[in-house]
Amino acid sequence: MEFIKSILKNRKLIWQLGKNDFKNRFASTSLGSIWGFLQPFVFMFTYVIVFQYILKTGSAGNDPYVVWFLPAMAMWQWINDSILSASMSIRTYSYLVKKVVFPVDVIPTISIVASSFVALFLIVVATIVCIIFGYIPNILELLYVIFATYCFIIAVTRFTSAVTTIVPDFSNLLGIVMQLFFWFTPVVWNLNMLSNHQTILTIMKCTPFTYLITTFREVFIQGNIISDNNFIFTIAFWIITIVMFVWGNSVFKRNKKDFADVL
Repeated sequence: MEFIKSILKNRKLIWQLGKNDFKNRFASTSLGSIWGFLQPFVFMFTYVIVFQYILKTGSAGNDPYVVWFLPAMAMWQWINDSILSASMSIRTYSYLVKKVVFPVDVIPTISIVASSFVALFLIVVATIVCIIFGYIPNILELLYVIFATYCFIIAVTRFTSAVTTIVPDFSNLLGIVMQLFFWFTPVVWNLNMLSNHQTILTIMKCTPFTYLITTFREVFIQGNIISDNNFIFTIAFWIITIVMFVWGNSVFKRNKKDFADVL
């Protein structure tokens, strides 16, 4: 496929620009890139304090709340930051589109690489905390969910980056949609709350956001969303991801010729 070939051909350039992108986000501050790690770290543990000790939700069941919550929030922040930044990437790198010969297809991937630095940090933090509490990660499942997350993010941003470039207001709508997905995805609440509504529960488990967040939880806490008896949810995730990529890739290629004119 043309997109994959372009990624492989320009992988060194993508990596270098991704590192520079991350550094440039905080270039004007005295602490620099440290803010990129500090802000989501404080945000995550603020949620732990609020929901465990102030609101006392108790939605983690028999497991420590911090073990139940941190992997989910780390995954959500990775997905959310990657989608929002990659969707604006072509406008951010407009000079590459207008002034030089550059493979425009790989530009969203640059922002995804930049977001990966914080994502890796949050995953490491969540893993360390879980190990401290005696929850050892399943390495194979961890590698699988990381791969699946990258595939899903790329699939989504093939569409959103193209639309945001053509219609700038779409970025504001996307921000609102991601906020809604945050509350409708079981990040701070437990799927077991829907146990009396099997149809809704099944639909929720088939959504990609729920699948990725729940699967990352199951790296540390035994679950059943990707077990043999529930393989249908894995099939649903990959069907949705593949369809989104094919559709998004079609939209991107169809509108790519107009990017330079609207920037």
